[in-house]
Amino acid sequence: MGKNLRLKSARAALDMSQQALADAVSVSRQTINAIESGDYNPSIMLCIAICRTLGKTLDELFWTDEEN
Repeated sequence: MGKNLRLKSARAALDMSQQALADAVSVSRQTINAIESGDYNPSIMLCIAICRTLGKTLDELFWTDEEN
């Protein structure tokens, strides 16, 4: 799992800090940092909460076509 640059860019586009996103989805800032760094694989429920907060779909932020 590589860095999640799509998450970072969607967050930045809303001028939202890692802390603000973390607060919105009830996790620590370190968790958001780890997801963006590719060091943590979030649960589907956390993925959905992040998507709702950022106004994005799971496809846009988390699902990749690495098999292709």
